[in-house]
Amino acid sequence: MSWFKRIKEGITTSTKEKKDTPEGLWYKCPGCKKIISTQEHAEQYWVCPGCNYHERIGSEEYFSFLFDNGKYTEINAGMTSGDPLNFVDTKKYSVRLKDTQEKTGLKDSIRTAHGKLNDQKLMIAAMDFKFIGGSMGSVMGEKISRAIQYCLAKNIPLVIISKSGGARMMESALSLMQMAKTSAMLALLAEKKIPYISLMTDPTTGGVTASFAMLGDLNISEPGALIGFAGPRVVKETIGKDLPKGFQTAEFILEKGFLDFIVDRRQLKEKLSQSLAFFHS
Repeated sequence: MSWFKRIKEGITTSTKEKKDTPEGLWYKCPGCKKIISTQEHAEQYWVCPGCNYHERIGSEEYFSFLFDNGKYTEINAGMTSGDPLNFVDTKKYSVRLKDTQEKTGLKDSIRTAHGKLNDQKLMIAAMDFKFIGGSMGSVMGEKISRAIQYCLAKNIPLVIISKSGGARMMESALSLMQMAKTSAMLALLAEKKIPYISLMTDPTTGGVTASFAMLGDLNISEPGALIGFAGPRVVKETIGKDLPKGFQTAEFILEKGFLDFIVDRRQLKEKLSQSLAFFHS
C-alpha cells in the first residue's frame, strides 16, 4: 500500500544558480598535484610549497623580485627581428613574429634591464620561453652584446637568466653566429674583471648552452632544470644506449662538475647578492 501519491507532474526543486569559478584563481602543481591559490603561488615565487617544483616564469617575474622594489630600467626594449631569409615553414616567419608579439606583448625572446639588487648595481638579461621557445636569434645576440657594452661602460656586473630551446631555425646561420658574438663580448667582460653570473633555468638547451650559458664566472641553476645541448631522446638515439637516471637535470650536471651550485628561487636574490659581494671583496 502506497502512503504517498504524486498529485502534480514535473515537480522541481528550486536551487540557486550555479556560479562558475573564474579561471586563474588556482594553481595545480604538475609535480605533486597539490592545489593552491595563484596568489599564494606567486608569493612563493612560483615554487610549489609541497614538492619544490619550480614553475617556468618569464623576465617580468624575475625582474619583479630581483630588482629592489621591482624598479628597473629596460634598455633596447623596442628591438625586433627582421626576416632576411624570407623563411617559411607552417607560416611565414614575419607572420609568426607578429602573431607572437601580439600574443605575448613581447618584442622578442629576451629583455635586458639594469637596476639595483640589495643596493648593488646590476644588469640582468632574462629570456622568455613563451616567445618562440626562448630561441636565440639575431636580436638576442645583439641585446646581450649591448647589455655587455653597458656593463663595460658603467663597470657593473651581468646576470643572464637562460630559458631556451636553442638557436632559432628561422634565422639559420644568422642565429648560430650569435654564439660566437656573445662569447667574444663576454671575453671583453672577463678582461675587465667584471663579474658575469649565468643562471640556467628549465630548459636551457642547444646553442645557448653551447655558448654564453656555460661561460659564467659562476654557473648556477634552479632545481630540476633541464640543461644540455641535444635533448635526451636525441642523445639516446645517437649513442644507442639507455641514459643514466636524471640525465641532463641540474642535479646530474652539478654532480659532473658543470655547475657551481643549485639555488632555490626563493633564495635567489640573497645568493646573487652574496656572490656579487664576494667578487667585489
